[in-house]
Amino acid sequence: MPTVLNAPNKMQTCIDACNGCMQACEECLSLCLQESDVKARTHCINMLRDCADICAMSAQYMARGSHHAKQLCSLCATICDACASDCAQFKDPHCQQCADACKACAAECRKMAQ
Repeated sequence: MPTVLNAPNKMQTCIDACNGCMQACEECLSLCLQESDVKARTHCINMLRDCADICAMSAQYMARGSHHAKQLCSLCATICDACASDCAQFKDPHCQQCADACKACAAECRKMAQ
C-alpha cells in the first residue's frame, strides 16, 4: 500500500487501518443488501455507511495533516466500535471480517486521537 509522504509511522498505520475498514464496510454493506434478511440488517447497513464515510474522511484529514485529524479520529473510533458491535451480531463471514476491521481501526484511531 502506498504511504503518505513524510507521514509518521503512527499516522500511516492509522491511515491504512481507516482505508482497510472503509473497504471492509463497503464490501459488507454490498453483501448485506443481498441477504434474505436484509430488513433485519437495516440499522447495521446504515451504520456501515456511516463507518465507511468517517473512515475515508479520517484518512483524508490525516493525509493532509489537518489540525482536526485527532478530533476526527476520536469520532471515528466511536463509530467503528458501534459498527463492530452491530456487525458482530450477524454470523456471516463478511460481517465477522468487517467487525474485526472495525475493531482494529478503532484501536488505531484511539492511538491517533491521543
